[in-house]
Amino acid sequence: MDTKALRQKILDLAIRGKLVPQDPNDEPASVLLERIRTEKERLIAEGKIKRPKKAKASSSESHYRNDFQPPFPIPDSWEWVTIGDISSSILYGVSESAKDNGQYKLLRITDIQNNQVNWRTVPSTDFPPGKVVPYILHKGDILFARTGATVGKSYLVNQCPPNTIYASYLIRIQTFQNIEPAYLKFFFESGFYWQQISEGSVGIGQPNVNGTSLSLLKIPIPPKSEQMRIVGAIQNVLSTVDSIEAGKQSTLTSVNQAKSKILELAMQGKLVPQDPSDEPAADMLRRVNPKARIITDNPHSRNIPTGWCITDLKSVGNWQSGATPSKLNPDYYGKGYPWLNTGDLNDGEIISIPKEVTELALKETSVKLNPTGSVLVAMYGATIGKLGILTFPATTNQACCACSVCHIFNKFLFYFLRRQRQHFITLGGGGAQPNISKEKIEHTIIFLPSLNEQKRIVAKIEELYSILDEIEASLQS
Repeated sequence: MDTKALRQKILDLAIRGKLVPQDPNDEPASVLLERIRTEKERLIAEGKIKRPKKAKASSSESHYRNDFQPPFPIPDSWEWVTIGDISSSILYGVSESAKDNGQYKLLRITDIQNNQVNWRTVPSTDFPPGKVVPYILHKGDILFARTGATVGKSYLVNQCPPNTIYASYLIRIQTFQNIEPAYLKFFFESGFYWQQISEGSVGIGQPNVNGTSLSLLKIPIPPKSEQMRIVGAIQNVLSTVDSIEAGKQSTLTSVNQAKSKILELAMQGKLVPQDPSDEPAADMLRRVNPKARIITDNPHSRNIPTGWCITDLKSVGNWQSGATPSKLNPDYYGKGYPWLNTGDLNDGEIISIPKEVTELALKETSVKLNPTGSVLVAMYGATIGKLGILTFPATTNQACCACSVCHIFNKFLFYFLRRQRQHFITLGGGGAQPNISKEKIEHTIIFLPSLNEQKRIVAKIEELYSILDEIEASLQS
């Protein structure tokens, strides 16, 4: 079950008036909106709020013209309005710096995660007491991220410490009392809302929305009583969806743990039985690679299975790093040989590489061609430890290391490296650009079974993984 799609479908039905039945005894939304318009005019006359700059002399008319075409039908008791029509305030936050101590809590975009705030970690700030009142947060306020990766994300304030204000990358909306904030919040999670945000978001490198674009968003408003019924129905249904999602996540976690355990058993010689007729791994290595480093083949020294040996990755194949031909020479790029970047790695067989380098690049630069079957591992950045197996000859950039395996089954090496990913990440260290070297990979110790056992181990891994993959696919469908 796709719980994300189900959640969107529930919200979609809700804002179309199809989640709960209408009650003919409800006061129509038109009456509610007339009450809001009267209240807004009173507040404007008293100087407590300002008339929107683009509004007419009177706010008694909707922002919509007579030729407005509703994007979808709504019940007769509902009304189409804009966010500006039902808001008493749309206000940007303050530009004060965060501090460890101060008069006020300062809520920032980064403090809001998954519709929750850990108020213990929210920083403080100072602000002139005579100017702070408009920025104090209250229950029922709705905040929006107005820029960056989370643009358009909203947060409904259900509770907050006294004297909390909000930072400048947030916009706060306060509505009139006839609008249920929780209904508004659910609308701000609907597909129709995100469609409008996507169409109205401006900026190329840093998409953003502003107070004006928020005020013009279209929203269907039901009667107040129906708003409350919708909120209750959504909460009830979504609690069930959340339970399903939690169960799915628990099962997915178990699937990943099972895969990890399978690899652990495989690399310890506990996944398939040993066959005494197999050529011992140490004998095989000495035969095909006289320079191989055999650390031990004594099953009693480190409790390795009979027929296994301990060696290093340098002894089981030919390792080489890739390179990036100079971008100053356009003749190095074009039709020729696939040139893989670490982003092309997929933790499986590589069947497509979009970029290519030319024969000239192969002749004049340090780019090297790796044969079919080579096992690739990323050495730099966020993709460190990511893997691939070439299904055709290809080159790579310098962030990737390739092993053309001569003395080991390439798929066994692939699964061994998959088991080593966290080790490589640890070796790479932190910082902006963690990395491991080809030498660190080559010096990695491996417990090596016979070649025949390697193939039996891989067959068993793939048999068990296929079952787990089916479970995973069913959970995500």
